[in-house]
Amino acid sequence: MPERSKVLYHFSEDPAITRFDPHVAATSDLTDAYVWALHPDKRYIYLFPRDCPRVTYYIEDTTAEDDRQRFFGNTGATKVVAIETGWLQRLRETVLYCYEFAPDSFESHDEGAGYWVSRHTVLPLRVEQVGDLLDALTATGAEVRVTPSLWPLYEAVVASTLGFSIVRFRNAAQRPAAKETT
Repeated sequence: MPERSKVLYHFSEDPAITRFDPHVAATSDLTDAYVWALHPDKRYIYLFPRDCPRVTYYIEDTTAEDDRQRFFGNTGATKVVAIETGWLQRLRETVLYCYEFAPDSFESHDEGAGYWVSRHTVLPLRVEQVGDLLDALTATGAEVRVTPSLWPLYEAVVASTLGFSIVRFRNAAQRPAAKETT
């Protein structure tokens, strides 16, 4: 059972949400209506413009030693977030707000991703502007990478023993054509 946090988070570009009603997310395969929230340990996954595609990955207890070395051998970080070069300016310009919720009505939905859900209307405890998103990301201890294409990283991460979260990948740049070998 995941540790219950004192607060849960929801990130939005909208600064004026006064209540969160359960709904079926347009991007979800689930049919139940929920209010979604995030455990504070996973906030780095959502410190981005809403539609920004990203690959995030992290070390878990089950991560194989060769994957630890391959993905983290040259860094002190234990989690990495990567976006495409084409999203960097939007990351710099986006104003994001952090809503805090009391965890009372929430239950864990996906421990690895840090998702919590409530079937009840939730009123935020408070909301505040995040500020510079790159500063906020690095303050979480995440290593931030910017790359022309997320596809090679995506393929490597999903084939590994790392924990990962792939968000809004439908918005990623087109998969690069395979290079011809001679």
